[in-house]
Amino acid sequence: MFHVRTIKGRMIWYNLCTISVIAVILSVSSYVTASKKAAEVAANSLNYHVESLADSYQNAYDEMVNIILNCTERGPFDLKRVGSMGTLQQRRAGLEYAELADNYCAVTSYGSYIQQLSIFSDQGVMVQSGGVHSSVDDWQRIFEASWFEAEAEKTMDRYFLELRAPVFFGEREPMLPIIHPITGTGGHQWAAVFLSPALFQDELEQNDNGNEIIAATYDGKRVASLREQEENRQENDELLAELLASGEESGMINRTVHGKESCLAWQISSKSGIIVMEVLDLEVLTQDRMLLFRTVMVIFVACLIIGVFLSALFGQQLQRPIDRLVGHIGRIAEGDFSQNPEIESGDEIGSVGKVVNDMSGQIEALMNQRLEDEKEKSSLELKMLQAQINPHFLYNTLDSIKWIAVIQKNSGIVKAVTALSRLLKNMAKGFHEKVTVEKELEFVKDYVTIEKLKYAELFDVQIQIDEEMLNKAMVVKLTLQPLIENAIFRGIEPSGKSGTILIHIFADEESLYLVVRDDGVGIPEEKMGGLLADSERLKGDRMSSIGMANVDRRIKLTYGEDYGLSIDSQVGKYTEITVKVPLEFEAYQEE
Repeated sequence: MFHVRTIKGRMIWYNLCTISVIAVILSVSSYVTASKKAAEVAANSLNYHVESLADSYQNAYDEMVNIILNCTERGPFDLKRVGSMGTLQQRRAGLEYAELADNYCAVTSYGSYIQQLSIFSDQGVMVQSGGVHSSVDDWQRIFEASWFEAEAEKTMDRYFLELRAPVFFGEREPMLPIIHPITGTGGHQWAAVFLSPALFQDELEQNDNGNEIIAATYDGKRVASLREQEENRQENDELLAELLASGEESGMINRTVHGKESCLAWQISSKSGIIVMEVLDLEVLTQDRMLLFRTVMVIFVACLIIGVFLSALFGQQLQRPIDRLVGHIGRIAEGDFSQNPEIESGDEIGSVGKVVNDMSGQIEALMNQRLEDEKEKSSLELKMLQAQINPHFLYNTLDSIKWIAVIQKNSGIVKAVTALSRLLKNMAKGFHEKVTVEKELEFVKDYVTIEKLKYAELFDVQIQIDEEMLNKAMVVKLTLQPLIENAIFRGIEPSGKSGTILIHIFADEESLYLVVRDDGVGIPEEKMGGLLADSERLKGDRMSSIGMANVDRRIKLTYGEDYGLSIDSQVGKYTEITVKVPLEFEAYQEE
């Protein structure tokens, strides 16, 4: 089976070598590609996760800033209206402001994280809404806080958040205040929103992907963290300080973190100053690579085993039909042309066997067919000689009728028979040969002679040739006759009055133009587009098979798509058909 001198043995070895090479290439490329893709996917996933968290924090920050701007720069609050709450109007104003503050907290999707929304003045007037307990002296606590002036002086286009000690009664959780003075009130009034750090922690937990993540303010103070070990806090502080001092708002680098090769990604908000830092342990990818390597090796071994089994099976299945086919061909070589159904099957070798059976079965038939063809050839030659008698008989008969009419002095019959004889003689030669303009006009004159016998006074034909030399220009035979026929039967006859058909022939440097114009009923505009598109096919050398569309098609087939017919018409006035062909001259020899 494995003898390399036989086709079967060679095919088995070739299959094994091919499968082995393919398995090695696929295994190595799969491992390398998968490892590279795994690293890229992990890095992209890490970067995307950091960007997603940073965007969530930025959305929360933007909504808080929008609340402050609504309270301070768009004129909804003026605490002078509230005063000391002594009058009915002042109490109503206080209730309206309190309801408005509640609405501001309710419309934002982060309202549950607002500890307090406070609108207050240095005179002790205050309106508040939020999730913590409030007291009448909250304004004083805020106003007297050590950080109040620093927060109030920040601009809203770049308001860096900072963790501050709580000022509200009973609160121990630090807060992130945003404070801005109320404009247009003529007094010292401010609006302040106090955001809970729980917002940042909840976002981390909701988007947990198993890595260590830290969110901090621009000065490195943690707002939230996930999976941060206590022993790693100092190193993380140094990393945060390094990233904040780098001047880069975002990035991703590979470095040693906590004694392990890691991928570090970060993003800093240019408006809030919040930094998000995430650390990916690359040892996780190494474990994935080992698993991938074992999987690839299992696939490689499986491919080899399957390849050996399939090669042996394929060799066995291949040998038997080849042996039968070789034996049958040997019998054909000895002169036995009988068919053998066993060499036919549904595979490729079976197809060869079927061809061999068909070949052996047809050899004798071909020999017999050759004898029949020789007999039929003699018969066809006789029929061709007989077929040549018919047109000559018709021409001779018409010639006899013409001379009888001459003897009887009937000039009408003489003219008609002579014209018809020439028409039949020209048509018998076919429609695709080229003739001179002079010959084409003679053919038209013969046709007009016959038609005038029926329509004596209906139409008149005028011929205008700009240059005498154009008589020797070449055109495809039977180009003008269908156009004259169209002018008579579709132009002049339906008008009910006599008309004129003008044939105008002229040329430029490269093209010859044959124009047929009649003063008949014309063609409606909506019908002109379909006249040449409805192409007819030549079905033989018969007059009935030629129309305008067919003339256009024959010209295009002969000269190309740049040539052919064009139609211009106005209903009730005229129809003008222009034939464009290349200007060419050639000696014409009549057969």
